[in-house]
Amino acid sequence: MADESVPVPIRVQAGVLDAAALRAAASDPSAGAVVVFEGTARDHHEGLAVADLAYEAFVPMAEAELGRLRTEALERFGLCRCLIHHRIGVVPLLEAAVVIVTASPHRQEAFAAAAWLMDEIKHRVPIWKRERYAGGGESWVEGQARRALDPRPGP
Repeated sequence: MADESVPVPIRVQAGVLDAAALRAAASDPSAGAVVVFEGTARDHHEGLAVADLAYEAFVPMAEAELGRLRTEALERFGLCRCLIHHRIGVVPLLEAAVVIVTASPHRQEAFAAAAWLMDEIKHRVPIWKRERYAGGGESWVEGQARRALDPRPGP
């Protein structure tokens, strides 16, 4: 039976992400660098006050693609460890929507891998972000693009 206190390397989940547990799971005596990236919900985007974020995903496909990215990052950057957890559902301000932990013998590779993974997640993984605004309204966000939700039926 698997030890449930040890995080799996890849997970898409509802609920709070545990960056400290992921950091602990990345411990490796050959790693001289461990980078922990937390992508958090902020209170603004392009001049609009954001109340919260909500993420949706096709979880089996999202986890499979995260697994492919993890494998690619391990090989490409010579990582010792790599863990990626992404949250779905409503993410309140200041809470993490994604946690990426990379460990490598040297800092340059750990930093580069974390940045590369975040960029690739935005482009390749079927997870969709919706911003809800403090003044009302919401829109889907794709990378840097935003699509306002129109409550009216189409033609």
